[in-house]
Amino acid sequence: MNSLDPPPFAQNPAGLEYLTALSYRSGDLGAYLTEIVLGVSRLIESDWSIVTISEGETGQVVASSLEMQWDDAGFSMHGTLVNEVVRSGQVLIIEDSHRTLGQAKPPQDYLCYLGVPLRTASSEVIGTICSFLRQPRLFTDSEVKIVERFAERAATAIENFRLYQQQLQLNQRLSQEVTDRTFDLQLAQEKLIERERLAAIGEFTAMIVHEVRNPLTTIEMGLRHAQKVLQADADQQRLALAVSESQRLKHLLHDILCYAKPQSLHLTRLNIGEFLHDLLMQVRDLPEACERQIEYDPGTQEFEIMADLDKLKQVFLNLFRNACEAIAPHETVSCLLREPINPGQIWITVHNGGKPIPPELLPMIATPFCSTKPSGTGLGLAISKRIIVAHGGELEIASSSSGTTVSLYLPICSSVV
Repeated sequence: MNSLDPPPFAQNPAGLEYLTALSYRSGDLGAYLTEIVLGVSRLIESDWSIVTISEGETGQVVASSLEMQWDDAGFSMHGTLVNEVVRSGQVLIIEDSHRTLGQAKPPQDYLCYLGVPLRTASSEVIGTICSFLRQPRLFTDSEVKIVERFAERAATAIENFRLYQQQLQLNQRLSQEVTDRTFDLQLAQEKLIERERLAAIGEFTAMIVHEVRNPLTTIEMGLRHAQKVLQADADQQRLALAVSESQRLKHLLHDILCYAKPQSLHLTRLNIGEFLHDLLMQVRDLPEACERQIEYDPGTQEFEIMADLDKLKQVFLNLFRNACEAIAPHETVSCLLREPINPGQIWITVHNGGKPIPPELLPMIATPFCSTKPSGTGLGLAISKRIIVAHGGELEIASSSSGTTVSLYLPICSSVV
């Protein structure tokens, strides 16, 4: 064979067809590049061939014809043969490093070097195919050209792999955005359905309450008249019980109406610390608070919120009544105002040390008609939660052997310096 002719491997297109049939999309880019350097090594009978990728001042070995361990962090490009190939974008040949001066040298024990740039379709040089030989030798044009064909395929594979990975990441981001958007739409739809359901319930409830309230008022008027006419003690006792039950029924109808109708708020700027301080003056005069201690800790910083004063007062009066009813005389209900745990929210707690709420009831305690009181309607907490949610806040209840704590989180309008 003439020394200028390429070896038989270079004339056999089956090797290249085999390489191009490899799929880097299945994650075997490393195997594809390894096949390339093995082919290059067989082609030019080199002792060692590698594929490198360069990014700025850092290079990295991504495939080798020999078993080796390389640093994932890469190597410095400065002063290396790889850097000369990438910087010039030209093939670099060192036939005998002993006779070459003024440039980088192959690794120790290697005297001959062939470096071919990896050039993408956009003419960007992204790395090299490098071959090292222990003995000096000449390279024919045919050998260089066939190695350049290998380099072209390696560059295309690397570029396509990067594009494929970018597409996967884009698809994942789009998929996540679609998932998030779908969730938001479902949530919005659920809220809309809930509002429509509550509106329908509200209209129906208002009609029922109206229909019941009118005859109930007539019945109560008859009972009041009977109290004036019937003087016997037994009659008076029965009438007093009937009037009491009619009053309880009226309160129940009022609570049902409050829960069912939409919460329309009349918002004003409110100093929450001052609000609680003034409210607790009223709470201490409640019958439920008799002989109970009410403690209030306003914290060290004042905050303002946008709130409906009357509805917020309804919430806290209900919470303090519940807390006082849950403890024995001379025990304590505490109220704490704290700086936000969550950004943009004020945290208020009402705690009592009474018996804990049964675990099986705790998840349902703020739902309508769930109550721990024998005569309770189970609407107080449900109404309170709806009011807090309408303010853009949250109401949470925790109960254990140390007592029950109701936590309220309300959006902060501003802090008061």
